Amino acid sequence: MKKVGFIGWRGMVGSVLMDRMLSENDFFRMESYFFSTSQKGNAAPKVTNGHQTLMSALETKELLKMDILVSCQGGDYTQEMFPQLRKDGWKGIWIDAASTLRMKDDSVIVLDPVNRHHIREALHKGVTNFVGGNCTVSLLLIALHGLFKENLVEWVSSMTYQAASGAGAKNMIELLDQMRSVGNRFGQNPAMEALDLERQMATLITEGSFPKTNFGHPLALNILPWIDSEMPNGQSKEEWKAQVEANKILQTTTMIPMDGTCVRVGALRCHSQGLTIKLKKSAQLATVEELIRSANPWVELVPNNKADTLAKLTPAAVSGKMHVPIGRLRPMTMGGDFFNAFTVGDQLLWGAAEPLRCVLRMALE
Repeated sequence: MKKVGFIGWRGMVGSVLMDRMLSENDFFRMESYFFSTSQKGNAAPKVTNGHQTLMSALETKELLKMDILVSCQGGDYTQEMFPQLRKDGWKGIWIDAASTLRMKDDSVIVLDPVNRHHIREALHKGVTNFVGGNCTVSLLLIALHGLFKENLVEWVSSMTYQAASGAGAKNMIELLDQMRSVGNRFGQNPAMEALDLERQMATLITEGSFPKTNFGHPLALNILPWIDSEMPNGQSKEEWKAQVEANKILQTTTMIPMDGTCVRVGALRCHSQGLTIKLKKSAQLATVEELIRSANPWVELVPNNKADTLAKLTPAAVSGKMHVPIGRLRPMTMGGDFFNAFTVGDQLLWGAAEPLRCVLRMALE
């Protein structure tokens, strides 16, 4: 039975991963060891075949004994510990949620079921570095899997609406703090005229005392049309990731252009995307619908009507759910090879934790 070490299992992605593994009874397949950067010697989570105490995630001695390491600790940890482990001769399988190693030539970005064959082939060939992809990229590829499988996509423009939790737990809590501040001020003047109330709220969110340590700007009653660092070509890094990561996952021989604008919105969990899809040839709506619907077990095609859209195609409807709905699917007025769509998915599940769980099971097989 292989020894598997888990690092960063208490964070948001790590916690979701643990919940999924418990619900799927994954722990009976391995000996589990839990590592911590600050609580060495404390009691470890109680799981089947689990080691009873926490070990240090900052000391390589015990890490080197693992056959597989699964890290949800973040990019700084990967940058510090991964090179040291390889330098010390560790030849085990590294499975990582952080972006640090995604574009390295010796790593595979994992997204079962989209690139299941490539993952299995890489494991067979002895590849040892497997990395989860960007959350919006993963959700987009699951939603449009059927069109990519048929090699129908010429390009995609994705306009994202990303939840606060995509920036981390502290950011999600900060959004709630901002909303509380707004609610407290509103409660003082519930009968105020709408325009006067708006002016008061606009003043409130720009005040120096408004909680914005993590975002740097108000997200409540606002949007932030920039995510991650600046790239030389004018993109944000979040926008840059779409094309490079999607094409690496798809193993394309000819680059499929993907671009758009990434925006942070006031949802707590689940990322949404408005899509403009240019096909390589005209297609009937029924054909496109069937290709999308039948691509994998997780995509859900939502009928393009108001009632179903508002009931099923929102962050509130899919939070904590495994399925990835896609709707608003229709031909666009630009021509029969242009289609509009809107998709939403839980970025902590298929956007982060679930691809790691899937590749871990493959590695254990």
